[in-house]
Amino acid sequence: MRQSVIIERLKNNQFTLIAEIGVNYYDIAEKMDISNIDAAKLMIRKAAGAGIHAVKFQSYKASTLASKNSPSYWDRSEEPTASQFELFQKFDSFGEREYKQLSEHANELGVEFLSTPFDKDSADYLYDLMQVYKISSSDITNLPFIEYQARKNKPILLSVGASNLDEVERAVKLIKKYNDQPLTLLHCVLEYPTPREHANLLKIRSLKEAFPDCFIGYSDHTKPEAGQEIIKTAYNIGATVIEKHFTLDKTLKGNDHYHAMDPDDALEILSEVEKLDVLRGNGEIKALESENAARQNARRSIVARREIPAGTVLTASLLTAKRPGTGISPAKLSSVIGCTAVIDIPEDSIITKDMISGR
Repeated sequence: MRQSVIIERLKNNQFTLIAEIGVNYYDIAEKMDISNIDAAKLMIRKAAGAGIHAVKFQSYKASTLASKNSPSYWDRSEEPTASQFELFQKFDSFGEREYKQLSEHANELGVEFLSTPFDKDSADYLYDLMQVYKISSSDITNLPFIEYQARKNKPILLSVGASNLDEVERAVKLIKKYNDQPLTLLHCVLEYPTPREHANLLKIRSLKEAFPDCFIGYSDHTKPEAGQEIIKTAYNIGATVIEKHFTLDKTLKGNDHYHAMDPDDALEILSEVEKLDVLRGNGEIKALESENAARQNARRSIVARREIPAGTVLTASLLTAKRPGTGISPAKLSSVIGCTAVIDIPEDSIITKDMISGR
């Protein structure tokens, strides 16, 4: 089993982009008149081609996920299905055999594969197919299921959308009780799509403060926009891993296309983050080599305020500080005061060590 690309990048503080393919491949298959499995593989290839680091699917059966009376919670103008059960039933044909094919295909392309399990059966068969478990925000209070996945002792990504602090604390405590692998908390908003004014990106900072032992990321449900400002801001605040829905056609109606990124968006995200990394630097508090000229010429040296005859004991009134910084630094003024001039020092001269003798 390969090492997790996601976890290795998180440990190295490298930006990581996860394409949430989910079940969007069903609509792509219908549009392109190809099989569902071919559409899913195509989306993996497109994600890999865009430089995306990992792809994620969703493994569920409608009958174990939602009752037949479960109402919708999404934008009905984009996805008209009124029942969760009816919607999930459209997209639950895949099982272990299909996800094994997708895992192998992703591995061949150098992209990490994972899928969110929504029942114990999928959690079990996915164990050998992926290196990281993803727990949906919708299951954050499903403590028995969280414990079941935690006991498998693999790294976990836990989305914390629509959650209060005490609910997140309880889930984290439970996971850590049974699991000593890295835990990543993903801020997200369970509103599809998420309006900009509801993104609440500062929650990323709050999560970092509240859970210093966890990695922090962001599962984004806003609509993509030019410049990718939302993603860049989330990253700059501290979300090292970003998960975003992925499609090959954002104009498709239904499910998760309308707030998804496409390959062009992914390329832009990675390009913009790369530019941002240049600006961010490494944070080291140290002068750059490119600042050497400024360090020397823009700083000040101790200078004779007026002519100082040889034999004169130097006092503060005889000295000042002027540019450039090629002489004795004003930081050492106290060590110069009380010294004796060994030569006549003209007015406005930079004081050097050979002009004075010690006290």
